[in-house]
Amino acid sequence: MIFIIKVTTNKEDRALELISAKVNKHNLNVYAMARPHGLRGYIFLEAQDRESAEEAAYNLPYVKGIIGKTVEYSEIKNMIEPVLEEINIEKGDIVEIIGEPFKKEKAKVIRIDKAKGEAVVTLLAAVVPIPVTVKLDNIKVIRREKEAGEAAEGESETIKKEESDEELKINKSYEESSGGLIPDDY
Repeated sequence: MIFIIKVTTNKEDRALELISAKVNKHNLNVYAMARPHGLRGYIFLEAQDRESAEEAAYNLPYVKGIIGKTVEYSEIKNMIEPVLEEINIEKGDIVEIIGEPFKKEKAKVIRIDKAKGEAVVTLLAAVVPIPVTVKLDNIKVIRREKEAGEAAEGESETIKKEESDEELKINKSYEESSGGLIPDDY
């Protein structure tokens, strides 16, 4: 039987530790405990009967009580089991980081570890490319490598043209008299 225990919000981990210690100390018939990610103020407790569950949670700090209704595993399955979604990020993609501390920074994906759910990226704004590991759910794809390759060809022509214009300006500025302290005939 699965029981729902109401606890103080943001103290779920501490309440789990206290209940676990009490279960181990008194050798109670509690089989499992879970604190689902994203569900605040509640803990799931699987026990043989209601008495074991009540004894495990009785008179502990942060524990407010047991909700009267028991639940089936099928009702809470989506909160406990992680949902595996298709990862649509590839090496070479340009991504935007949506999680702290690099929020709104753009980066290029170097490597992806789908098992760990992480990607190694380099920040585009950084002068020196430093690899940074971020969770896949903290990044979103802005541009694919194939699309970027097509755009990069056009951009590179524009950049080369701008560079050549700048070179001409620089060369012209050296040819003109600087009006400095050294005379032109030196």
